[in-house]
Amino acid sequence: MQNKGFSTNKTLNVRGKLVDLSIPRIMGILNVTPDSFFDGSRYTDSAQALRQVEKMMNEGATFIDIGGYSSRPGATDISVEEEVERTAPMVKLISKAFPEAIISIDTFRAVVARKAVEEGAAIINDISGGDLDADMFTTVADLQVPYILMHMRGTPQTMKELSHYDLMVKDLIDYFHQRVYRLQALGVKDIIIDPGFGFAKNTEQNFELLNHLEDLAVLGLPLLAGLSRKSMIWKTLNETAATALNGTTSLNTVALIKGAAILRVHDVKEAADTVKLIEKLKAK
Repeated sequence: MQNKGFSTNKTLNVRGKLVDLSIPRIMGILNVTPDSFFDGSRYTDSAQALRQVEKMMNEGATFIDIGGYSSRPGATDISVEEEVERTAPMVKLISKAFPEAIISIDTFRAVVARKAVEEGAAIINDISGGDLDADMFTTVADLQVPYILMHMRGTPQTMKELSHYDLMVKDLIDYFHQRVYRLQALGVKDIIIDPGFGFAKNTEQNFELLNHLEDLAVLGLPLLAGLSRKSMIWKTLNETAATALNGTTSLNTVALIKGAAILRVHDVKEAADTVKLIEKLKAK
């Protein structure tokens, strides 16, 4: 079901260390913003952030994703300088306190990405797929770090109005093919695909995308699913982001069955438990 016969890269080279993705990995979310959509993921205090990272690592996170720019629909735009001020010190702090953690920097700005890598980040997670900063692809190539290539249209401020597709899954595959070709031509070796649930996609489109997630296996690259507490869940269930954990687990289960190699989540233990159960099921 997951791969339809396509061969997918199952390892990630992170600073010379191979990370095995044959068993799905968990990426814990750490937002150093005051306005992320889920207030349970906001950590602007250093001591609080360190406690949360320790908790996520103990619960089974391989990756810690640090973001300083809220990408929720209609989020406030901030300067590059402010984003660097939010993220770089936190990356440095966490990389020293938890050297075993693999830190990704969640940014679409090349300057922010470079500074974070200098401070200890090992992966760049770009919600814009390189579209919001012309220097991003060359920066990734220069830094030689893995790159999470996400699908989005427009900006966080405009994406809600850009959700018309002719054939959505085909459009996404074409989008990824074009950008993967450009990245590989620059010498980028480790690329992860993120279909961008909730980004320039309405609720119905998000469910359509999840239902056809295995079609992205044609790209031959590891797949990240970021479904955690998103509005497609809580709007469908008439709940809130705060009460959407059970729905998140349900959809993460589907994503794993359909080939996700990384789950990006607010709640690490529940995601790690889901991986264990799905792996047990697959072994029978």
